This record gives sequence, structure tokens and C-alpha cells, in this order.
Amino acid sequence: MRKLLTLLLLLPVCVAASAQFRAGYRSLDDSEAVAAMKEHVSYLASAALEGRKAGSEGEADAAAYVAEKLASYGLEVLSGPDGELFGMKQEGGDTLTSRNVIAYIPGYDRTLKDRYIVISARLDNLGSMTVNVDGGQREKIYYGANGNASGLAVLMELGRMLSAHSVLLKRSVILAAFGSSQESGAGAWYFLNRSFQAADRIDAMIELDMLGTESGGFYAFTASNPDLNKLVEAVNATLQPIRPELVTLEPVASDRRIFYDKEIPAVLFTTGMYPEYNSDRDTPSILEYDGMERELEYLYNFSLALVNGGKPEFRKDEEGRSRRLLEPDVISFYDCDVRPTFFRSSDPAEFLKRWVYVYLRYPQSAVDEGVQGRVLVDFVIDEKGKVTDVKVARGADPRLDAEAVRVISASPDWRPGILRGKKVKSAISLYVEFRLEKKKKR
Repeated sequence: MRKLLTLLLLLPVCVAASAQFRAGYRSLDDSEAVAAMKEHVSYLASAALEGRKAGSEGEADAAAYVAEKLASYGLEVLSGPDGELFGMKQEGGDTLTSRNVIAYIPGYDRTLKDRYIVISARLDNLGSMTVNVDGGQREKIYYGANGNASGLAVLMELGRMLSAHSVLLKRSVILAAFGSSQESGAGAWYFLNRSFQAADRIDAMIELDMLGTESGGFYAFTASNPDLNKLVEAVNATLQPIRPELVTLEPVASDRRIFYDKEIPAVLFTTGMYPEYNSDRDTPSILEYDGMERELEYLYNFSLALVNGGKPEFRKDEEGRSRRLLEPDVISFYDCDVRPTFFRSSDPAEFLKRWVYVYLRYPQSAVDEGVQGRVLVDFVIDEKGKVTDVKVARGADPRLDAEAVRVISASPDWRPGILRGKKVKSAISLYVEFRLEKKKKR
């Protein structure tokens, strides 16, 4: 009886040990790239980095990690071991200090080595905040595993592959992890306007954002640039483990826009929006690493084609068109000879600043749950200057969507746009951002 009891006591231990062994054995099936990407995401989306908010210690630690990995992969890190610092003025006069990580792979071609292709990914995320849950307070961390530790992981492994095959690169390649991306693309703006002295020799840009949910699709957005579309289609026509779908609607606001403003052709690769976006459920457990590996191989082949191919031409009017299918008598806001004005300003940012964010009411239930996000809203300014046909083009949460539509629909009259001396209906798309501020700990 005593022997039987001893055997029964030992049995659960043996089962547990067997389970641990099987779990460890399964990890041996991971390829080198998958194992590396799991390691990257595990660190970048860990609780220790507290959501990598722009200007935080978590963002600084993420920058140091990316710089160290790229250096270990043989890239020349131009921004130093801790990233390149830059400051950004905030409301109230305070300065937010963030950082970029910039690395370099030289090209070999005599005529093209001084031309550049930039490949980038967003470094920061939303950080953390204190929320009310069941009458108590707790700290909520926006881990950002898919947004955008997944893109950073692919960026680092893509850098490793390109560095290992640098003899194939005609142009030089810049890899960039941009800080303060969530703060209106400040890191990308600083890179193009202050830091990188050869911005006029950048031939094209690739951005990697939210690449971890391949089962929901894999997409390429070029703002309908014909040359980049042809290149995507040409690479898709070859033997590839996965092929992105070209889309005409922007999947997510991104640093690509900053390059567009500099008239640099750019393509965004993403697996698109996902249910855990901008929530504390965006953890490593939701990522599909086998899909990320397929995307990595495709992106390596696409990068080679772009680095070694002809220079894509920029078409200024491609993104100026509204994201909606316009009615015959409606034109794009940006195609007007005289653009519509709000309080004497034709800058849409002034409309957001002087009307939308003044009268926006953050739904209390969304505040209590810590729900944040960006709502893309389409609307038309008619010949009389009235705001009409307000629609959500890309939502974040039903409560936030409804509030964005409400506040824009309530807009005072604008001065209408003019085309060829005649007042016209014009369409525009704007992002309305809902962001909660972190409560200071006492």
C-alpha cells in the first residue's frame, strides 16, 4: 500500500515534467527567423517596457534593444547605442524627448550607392494608464505586440537578411525605427527635415506596421502610385510564400505620410486592423509567427527588387483624391483652386484644433474602459460651405465613431472651395484622435 501511495504521488510530477518537455520540444521546430522574432516581440511587448510611450524609459529601452540587435546583425548604426534624441514641443510648453534608431547598409553600385531606400517601423506605442475597474483602480498597459512590435521584429530580421546579402544591393539601405510615431509622426519628420542630410536622395520608402495577423490578410498600400503598384504586381507574379493584396484605402495612418509630404514614393505593408488594436489585449499571444516569416521572405524579395530597380516616380495627385468614391459633382478638397477655409484657414489641422477637439466629448464608458483610437471620417463641404454627408471611413470603436461623426456634423459653415472661379462641393477625410492621458501616481 505504501509503495502504491508513493507511485501515485510521483505520477503528477512525471506528467508535469512530460508536459514541460513537450512544450520545449515544440519550440525546437521554430526556424531561426521565427525564434528571433519571438524573442524580439517578447521583449518589446513586455510589461517592463510599459507600452513604449513616446518619451518614456520604455521607448528608450526599446530603442537600445533595436540598436543592439541591428549592430549584431552587421549593420552600421548611425544613431548610436541609445538612439538619436530629438525634442518635440507639447501643448503647455513642455518638451517631449523621443528618439530614432537609424542603421545603414551600403550599396555597391557606383552610380546608385549614394541613392537610398528607407525601410521603417514604428518604435513607440500608447504606454500605460490608470483606469477604473469594478470601483477600483488598476494600471493598464498597452503592450503593442502587433502594434508595432511585430513590425519592428520583421524590420530587424529583414535588416539581418539584407546585411548578409549586401553584395546584391545596388542602392544603399537605411533601416529606421521611428520614435513618437503616435505623436503625428514626429520621429519621421525629424529624420527627413533635421537629421538625415541626404533626404533629397531617398528614392523610395517601405513602411512595416502591424504585421502579426496574417490570417486576416496581407496588404500593400501605395496611395495608388503606378510605379510601386507595378513593382508589387511584378513581385507577386514570381514564386512567393505569400502575396499582398493592393488596396486603395489607407489601412492605418502611418509615418509613410511624412515621406509623402516630401514627395517620396512610399509603400505600407500591413496585415491591417485587428480586434485587439490599441487595447491591453494586444499581447504576443495574438501573433501568428509562421505568417510573419512568410511576410519576411516576401519583403526581402520586394526590397531587393526596389533597391536594384528603377526609381519610382512620384505622382502628387495620387493621394490628394478623397478616399471615398466621389460623386460626379464632388471633387477632392486638395484639387480646388482655392481650398475651403475654416476660420480663415485652409489647413484641416486648424479645423481639428479650433472646433473638433474643443467640442469633442469623450464617451464616459470608453474612458472607464480605457478605449482609445483614431476614427477616419469622410465628409463633404458643399457650395454653401455646409458640412454634409459625414461618414466613418474607418472606425475605432462604435462610441468613438459616433462622437466623431457628431462633432464634425455640428461644424459651423466653412467658406466653400473654388474651382475655375466657381464654388464647388469638395470632399475630405480626416482622422479624429481619441487619446486618454495617464493619471499621475501620487
